[in-house]
Amino acid sequence: MNLILLFEDDFISSDRVALSGRRAEHILKVHRAKIGDRLSVGLLNSKIGEGEVIEINSFNIKVELRVKFFIEPPAPLPITLVVALPRPKMLRRILQSVSSLGVKEIYFINSWRVEKSFWSSPILEPNNLQQELILGLEQAKDTILPNLYLKRFFKQFIDDDILQMISRYQTKFKKNPLAITAHPKGVIACPQNIEQSAILAMGPEGGFIDIEIRSLEAAGFTTVNLGDRILRLETAIPFILAKLF
Repeated sequence: MNLILLFEDDFISSDRVALSGRRAEHILKVHRAKIGDRLSVGLLNSKIGEGEVIEINSFNIKVELRVKFFIEPPAPLPITLVVALPRPKMLRRILQSVSSLGVKEIYFINSWRVEKSFWSSPILEPNNLQQELILGLEQAKDTILPNLYLKRFFKQFIDDDILQMISRYQTKFKKNPLAITAHPKGVIACPQNIEQSAILAMGPEGGFIDIEIRSLEAAGFTTVNLGDRILRLETAIPFILAKLF
């Protein structure tokens, strides 16, 4: 935890917060903080600053901090990530990874190779998804919570959501985003060091099936490959983000 992420309901006055549970335990057992120590803190969806430890209750694992905020969070990546819903254990790792990398728009979609049972996993409960994203923010010293969307109908996503995505990028950046699908069958190499916004689609284990690839291409996506190696999704996502930006 490189940043203690704070929420509005942590405040007991305008510049003081009271923490218990996971964050207080981390402050006491990992940081080994003492009265007067200063720690990096950030207010969710707002600025970063520092918190001075002013009170400790080691018996009940509670900590009070005097806080101030004066630094803007790191800039987000100008990308929307579209990923076929992975298995729950991999999903947790992906959520933390992309949150720490600065991805702020994330879509998990259905596809033919996504197992139906994945959609009933407890990890998809809103609080559980948010907690994994928060762990990524704490790691990267970021405060801006990503927007996350679950789309169970592939065709509806293609017909409606992609158009809305592109329209938002046109409005914000005054031009179309680069839309690419990473797939082993792609004949075009993945672009590198782009200077525009992007939408990146990643398939499930085994990749999108041919009809899904054609649907994405019809919606304006270019199918690209990452080279000769076939990577796990959790490895491929940071690999391609590093190439693009």
